[in-house]
Amino acid sequence: MIRMMRRLHARRDRGDAGAVAVEAALITPILITLVFGMIEFSLLLRDNVSTTSLVRVGARISSAEPRVGTVAGCKSNATTDKCFAQDAADAIQRAGSALPKDSIDHINVYLANSAGYPSGSVSGWATDTNTSLNANCGAGSITCYTYTWNKASNRFFYSGGAWDPKSINACAGAQGMAVGVSMFVNHNGITGLFFTKFNLTDHAVMKFEPLPAEAPCK
Repeated sequence: MIRMMRRLHARRDRGDAGAVAVEAALITPILITLVFGMIEFSLLLRDNVSTTSLVRVGARISSAEPRVGTVAGCKSNATTDKCFAQDAADAIQRAGSALPKDSIDHINVYLANSAGYPSGSVSGWATDTNTSLNANCGAGSITCYTYTWNKASNRFFYSGGAWDPKSINACAGAQGMAVGVSMFVNHNGITGLFFTKFNLTDHAVMKFEPLPAEAPCK
């Protein structure tokens, strides 16, 4: 009798062990996928929040500097030449952020139309109907500057576009212009289970601060 009971217990133990092994084989891949998913999408959310924060930093700096700089100065990449657009890019570079700067494909500092998107011209910005951020300043289709990350110099350098700072209308009482800053980020996946690369884009728009009453206005 005792031997029979021992045999029954041994069979039951082996059966339980087999069931546990099957359950583990079914559940473990799901758990691993969930853990990797939480890590992957947490990092994506981090970069998305950082992108939103950085474009606001750039817009805030550039909006405080209407008519600062010249076309040549905005293209020079020199630290001594003041330019509202370069200052915006430099502010983004200096801002404390978990977003790796070399993951930023490019930054656009642009003249915003009434909808907050890049305008094709200075004279027609108020009636411009563009609703896309996917534009290249270097192509000359919009009024803006593009800056890209230079790893060797640890700074954003001019790479295309033009917008004469002297054409900015920020006169008190006038229908003031607005500046937009858009950022295009390449977020690389770390596991490859969900995506290998995810493109993040965000923008912020702010009105230029009014020029002093004694400043020359147009």
